[in-house]
Amino acid sequence: MTPFARPHTTTQGPPHRTARRRAPWPGGGRTATTALGAALALGCVFGPAASQSGAHPAGGWKDGKRVLVFSKTAGFRHDSIPEGIAAIRELGATGGFAVDATEDAGAFTPGNLKKYDAVVFLSTTGDVLGPAQQRAFERYIRDGGSYVGVHAAADTEYDWEFYGGLAGAYFRSHPAVQSATVAVEDRAHPATSGLERAWNRTDEWYDYRTNPRERARVLASLDESTYTGGTMGEDHPIAWCQEYRGGRSFYTGGGHTKESFAEPAFRSHLLGGIRWAIGDAQADCRPENGYLPLYDGTSLDGWRQAGPGSFEADADGTLTTSGGMGLLWYAAREFGAYSLKLDWRMSSESGDDNSGVFVGFPPSDDPWSAVDHGYEIQIDATDTPDRTTGSVYGFQSADLAARDRALNPPGEWNTYEIRVEGERLRIWLNGVRINDFTNTDPARSLRDGHIGIQNHGAEDRVSFRDIRIKELPAATATGD
Repeated sequence: MTPFARPHTTTQGPPHRTARRRAPWPGGGRTATTALGAALALGCVFGPAASQSGAHPAGGWKDGKRVLVFSKTAGFRHDSIPEGIAAIRELGATGGFAVDATEDAGAFTPGNLKKYDAVVFLSTTGDVLGPAQQRAFERYIRDGGSYVGVHAAADTEYDWEFYGGLAGAYFRSHPAVQSATVAVEDRAHPATSGLERAWNRTDEWYDYRTNPRERARVLASLDESTYTGGTMGEDHPIAWCQEYRGGRSFYTGGGHTKESFAEPAFRSHLLGGIRWAIGDAQADCRPENGYLPLYDGTSLDGWRQAGPGSFEADADGTLTTSGGMGLLWYAAREFGAYSLKLDWRMSSESGDDNSGVFVGFPPSDDPWSAVDHGYEIQIDATDTPDRTTGSVYGFQSADLAARDRALNPPGEWNTYEIRVEGERLRIWLNGVRINDFTNTDPARSLRDGHIGIQNHGAEDRVSFRDIRIKELPAATATGD
């Protein structure tokens, strides 16, 4: 492709909006969590506690989410279990979900489990469920229930194949409790989005019998050079998530010590995992392998600013728009068939923060070249359907129902996958496919071109981080 001069009539329309529409963001029905008062101290889990069947606490649990914490042990028993239960109850009080706790496997019946949006296995050990209870839990997961595993949940039910797949990996061994550095790999998932890229903390660090990376999305891994006794080598996952046989699964290897549950960063990590499990936050938990970083927070080598404005780089590796109308584009090379992933976040409560991701445009320091000859995947959540989040701007709306279910609200991170194969462009938002577009415009081509992110104007504050790409074979299958 070759550069094009600016004066050019386009069917796409300019990237700026002269009349800004202020409407509720599309996912407005699923707002960020709000404080709901003190956690309930619940007893028996086979029916609502008396305090819940009548008057509800301020904010109310009546139509809210409910989590069951299960901490039965048939092997080693962690003395941190009471602290873990208390912490999850406190997280529920501020996070908007009710919490029941039990060590009675009799709670695992189809009728009882259907009351819960997630079941937390809190440092369970050994064989804790009988055959009928296992069948009930399998059915619960297949019907869309969720599992959260904490620490020794990986040291549980070794002879139950379904559970092993759900947990993601079984425990093998561990060295002494010590400080280590956790490398945060996924910085959009709510369990890890608030953490530093290098998370230094003390815990009992598990080695696992298998590596879950091929089956699950690894959120964080251990740097074995920062502690002694690790046996998994350079690739040592310690937290992950996955969609599993109809349900959701989140696991964290932390939580051995009592102190873990008083640690703000670990509590945030655990809360984010539970929020994702119960559906209060969305994330892409498909396995991710083979991507190369285009921007990982360390260098903008290969990138060039076109037009006015710029991007501000934060210490945590976040790029935030400043001024405009401009485009930060990857000038080092063009791409053909590829999967592009990047994380993004809107700042304003309305979602009226205009920006987008451009693909398939020729090299040029004029940002209008990308407008006229490429395609923009929109981020602004308040415009018309063909010009709002997930749309191919000016050409094709996203599947709005799927988009709204997948979209996190302003202030929270989202992940796009933009997959280009030939003239076909598909878009995933937080792991959900929301658009499938084929170019038929002879003035444009997706078969090669550059990629870029837009800085729209002074009023628009959109952040990006972890831009990565995986090239695909030129002739790939068109399925998912």
